[in-house]
Amino acid sequence: MVQAWTYIDGRWVEGNPPMIGPMTHAAWLSTLVFDGARAFEGVAPDLNLHCARAVRSATFVGLKAPVTPGEIHELCWEGINRFPKTTALYVRPMFFAEDGMIQPDPASTRFVLSVYEAPLPPAAGFTACLSPFRRPSPEGALTEAKAACLYPNVGRAMKDAADRGFDNCVVLDPIGNVAEFATANLFFAKDGAVHTPAPNGTFLAGITRARVIGLLRNTGLTVHERAVRFAEVMDADEVFSTGNYSKVVPATRVEKRNLQPGPVFKKARELYWEFAHKS
Repeated sequence: MVQAWTYIDGRWVEGNPPMIGPMTHAAWLSTLVFDGARAFEGVAPDLNLHCARAVRSATFVGLKAPVTPGEIHELCWEGINRFPKTTALYVRPMFFAEDGMIQPDPASTRFVLSVYEAPLPPAAGFTACLSPFRRPSPEGALTEAKAACLYPNVGRAMKDAADRGFDNCVVLDPIGNVAEFATANLFFAKDGAVHTPAPNGTFLAGITRARVIGLLRNTGLTVHERAVRFAEVMDADEVFSTGNYSKVVPATRVEKRNLQPGPVFKKARELYWEFAHKS
């Protein structure tokens, strides 16, 4: 069983404690938001930014956070320190509504924090196909929040990819431009320049994404944030992803095209690890 500690109702509980009942608003109307941070090798890069985003997500869906980003940050470190320093952990603060009818009652917002073992995926790489499913527009879903209700669509995209023998998939936005990988932000390099889809409200422009863009630009590399077509991904010199769970990993195959981890990916991962251990 995965080793886990959860902060719920003002105390730390080991394992996976009960959290909601059949009358809980989040259970039947999906008013739950979360964020995910990482602790590994004794560091937790950008943990404060993940705590702040969790509160912003709660506000966006009509919840009222009963704790501040600073308080969440302190609790996260309490949880992290319950494990050996070398353990790779996933750190997941959550907010959800207990009461409400259709719309949530902000005063009923509850906070739960889980910290648990989650090994970092290896940097060997992953394969991806083009998904038939798309990211929703801001008019049709709570795309500005890291909301649990968005993830069933991610799940069906990942299942479709797995059924076709791939690890992940490229997901388009409603008008047919590349949005992201199903579970991470997408980058590619071509002729020495780096390209990534510009945030357009249809996908979460991640904290790790922003960090990697800044690190690459600081080394003198050109990073273009713009509309990207899938044909450009297929024609790229290298493709890689950024995200909190895996950090920076290369794509080794997109559809039928094999790729090798390239110098931009290697530089991005090296820079991120250097940043993480200095932050």
